[in-house]
Amino acid sequence: MDKQSDSFRDHSATIDDNGKRKWVFAYKPRGRFYSARTYLTWVYLLFFFGLPFVKVHGEPWLLLNIIERKFVVFGFVFWSQDFYLFGITMILFVVFIIVFTVAFGRLFCGWACPQTVFMEMVFRKIEYWIDGDAPAQQALKRKPWNIEKIRKRVLKWIVFYAISFLIGNTFLAYVIGIDEVMHLVSDPFGAHMGGLVAMMAFSFVFFLVYLRFREQVCTVVCPYGRLQGVLLDRHSVVVAYDYVRGEPREKQRKGVQRKGGDCVDCNLCVHVCPTGIDIRNGTQLDCTNCTACMDACDFMMEKTDRPLGLIRYASESNIADGKPFVITPRLKAYIAVLILLLIGWLAILFTRSSVDMEVRKVSGLLYQERKNGDVTNLYNFMFLNKSHYDYSHLHVRIIDADAHVEWIGGDSSIRLPKEAMLRLTGYVVMKSNAIVHRQRKITVALYDENHLIQSEKTAFLAPLSNK
Repeated sequence: MDKQSDSFRDHSATIDDNGKRKWVFAYKPRGRFYSARTYLTWVYLLFFFGLPFVKVHGEPWLLLNIIERKFVVFGFVFWSQDFYLFGITMILFVVFIIVFTVAFGRLFCGWACPQTVFMEMVFRKIEYWIDGDAPAQQALKRKPWNIEKIRKRVLKWIVFYAISFLIGNTFLAYVIGIDEVMHLVSDPFGAHMGGLVAMMAFSFVFFLVYLRFREQVCTVVCPYGRLQGVLLDRHSVVVAYDYVRGEPREKQRKGVQRKGGDCVDCNLCVHVCPTGIDIRNGTQLDCTNCTACMDACDFMMEKTDRPLGLIRYASESNIADGKPFVITPRLKAYIAVLILLLIGWLAILFTRSSVDMEVRKVSGLLYQERKNGDVTNLYNFMFLNKSHYDYSHLHVRIIDADAHVEWIGGDSSIRLPKEAMLRLTGYVVMKSNAIVHRQRKITVALYDENHLIQSEKTAFLAPLSNK
């Protein structure tokens, strides 16, 4: 590794000494990894834009409706009552990120992160098509505002904003559902003017991100780059430069016998980097593992009849000591925690009740006595059907006392349509011979015909004279 200067550690590659933005004109990558990422992008885009149209039991396969507090994941419906599952899912996701990063660094960033996929594989490709490769882009930037520059800039802005608007509406489909989005689109233009203005503003944010902010999302905003600093170790597999094989660097000159390492110091790996770093300086938080430098280096190694893989997926221990990838005790511990969390999450997911019941005593009321000596307490009941099926024969019973429920304005049988919420008010009527305490706990149970779905304990109050 080049030891001449460590100044790269003191500042970002996209910020100059005066603190101003250094624009990155990345050369277009070419090679097997770039081709593989292109094919993977087509699959990614197919899923991203097509998933809102996929439905299971009439529900979207994925829906994150924060407004109505309704979430659908893989066809499973979750409501606000299942928020604890959301918390467990977030913990599970964080642990998975830790495990994946310890083992493979920022592999996700380069191959699957939405920011990288859209920036490098969609918007950057369009920019190459309109403005040309990096030298042509630099020349265009230096040109005065003539007809050619105006035409290219306006064309790029229109295409960028159109794609940003499509992305914004797709994200909206993940929030309110594709049916609602299609309803909004098909309605008269003026019917949802406020929503249209909000969507255009939201799309403008995407537009600015991909037009101007670009790699700074990864190097400044995203916390994942900082996270890898405490998660990576010398056994983590990252995009790495083989300094043992490459150093000392020496230019390739015609007719001159080289005495240095395999690196010919062509700087192609720097020219193609979308974050402007020099991977030969070692692992840096700006590196998104996009493999552009690997393709560029392999191209030069092939041209100079040297083995490929001078820049490759490798760990520090693999480069320095020649050791293959191993699962370290630290990684094994993380994997064990992840497996335990996953087992617990799946157990809760598949054993949760399809119908939720909440019982709350009406505040401000104690009890009422009837002429026959029975005592009543008034309760509010909430029923939530989280399944894709209708329930027509639900019943509420008191299972540990001589008591029953009398609904206000309803019969004894409860009908609960799929994914519906029902609120009822009813009296719990307890026989006088069952009252032995001023206050006692009773168990309210919900049955589907004779099948117990859920039970909940609540307090029942009675007069002191019935002790």
